[in-house]
Amino acid sequence: MAEEALLSKAEMEELYESEDGRNILTCIQCGMCAGTCPHSEYMEYTPRKLIAMMRAGFVDEVISSQSLMRCITCYSCMVKCPRGIKLTEVLLPFIKEKTFENLPDVPAELQKSFEDTQRYGNPLGESPRKRADWTKNAKVPIRVLKKDPSPVDVLWVVECYPSYYPRNIDATVATARLLNKLGVDFAILGEDEKCVGESARIFGEAGLFEVLTEHNMKEFGKHKFNKIVTSGVHAYDAFKNQYPDSGLTQPVQQIVPFLHSHLEKLKPLLKKSMDVTVTYHDSCVLGKHNGIYNEPRELLLAIPGVKLVEMAHTMENSLCCGGGGGGMWLDTYYKENNMERLSDMRVKEAVETGAQILAVSCPYEVSRFEDSVKLLGYEDKIKVRDIMELLDESAGGEETI
Repeated sequence: MAEEALLSKAEMEELYESEDGRNILTCIQCGMCAGTCPHSEYMEYTPRKLIAMMRAGFVDEVISSQSLMRCITCYSCMVKCPRGIKLTEVLLPFIKEKTFENLPDVPAELQKSFEDTQRYGNPLGESPRKRADWTKNAKVPIRVLKKDPSPVDVLWVVECYPSYYPRNIDATVATARLLNKLGVDFAILGEDEKCVGESARIFGEAGLFEVLTEHNMKEFGKHKFNKIVTSGVHAYDAFKNQYPDSGLTQPVQQIVPFLHSHLEKLKPLLKKSMDVTVTYHDSCVLGKHNGIYNEPRELLLAIPGVKLVEMAHTMENSLCCGGGGGGMWLDTYYKENNMERLSDMRVKEAVETGAQILAVSCPYEVSRFEDSVKLLGYEDKIKVRDIMELLDESAGGEETI
């Protein structure tokens, strides 16, 4: 008896029935996707080869190879494709889901992150009741909708790492102070908020993403608000591109472009001169996927005394931190496969600029880059700071490092 195919003919036909699926067949095999992929050297089947194998009917070999375990959904292949094929949005998640379903052994860290998200609503395994504990140190009023459900202009979806991880909390507290100084009418969900789930979706846990979406949409439906602002870049991506399918109608902004929209009101608050050289790391999701390049730089340059320098790879050519697409929980797996960490490569680039501060806008990047700084022995050369921390410090907040 012939073995059952890992990807059925019906599934392939369903993919090709969509406009994006048909566009995949227009691939001219130029190799731009393979050339720009930061992990292509570790893949048996790069995106270009993957498309060629699909055309030839050998997609099961790709799924079995685990090549897409190396994909960190950095959008490099998509932004460089001359045919405009939505590899990172359509094809790669489709094949990654099948790869994940057929893994003989799921990496322990990754499996635990999914289990903790399922059980606790966050990949760190923290109690939901502690999600708003960070507010105790903010020293500014922060409304929690469960306690005060009256209508609000901005629903601030804080997300998981900004709610629980100590160094991310520094940026979260800074954000709360900035919002208060700007007079923004905002509130949070507190313990009623759960992970938005984009990393789970991208890696193939579609069922978990649906459960999280259903929960969050139910909570949104309990309150009246005009817009969503989130600290998470991956959360922003999910709210913008996935949640509308589940009924989300309010506009969404990530905190960096949201504060940039208040720049003229923010500038007079930035009174403390920093006298520091800063280099900015472009988040893959904010930059390559959403074209938000200038806003974070203009926020940094609004701080008195900041000199901005660029790394060798910047904007659409920026290197990834390695945390997307489940990469946050695959470092051990990558090490076992002798793969250099992308965060290490990026920190080396940052140090080469002579900058004293590596500024970031994604919650994943703080822990990844700080770990690399310590591992590489660069603690006396460069510090990792979220843009929110720098703005808050200039506006009179406390220095967190």
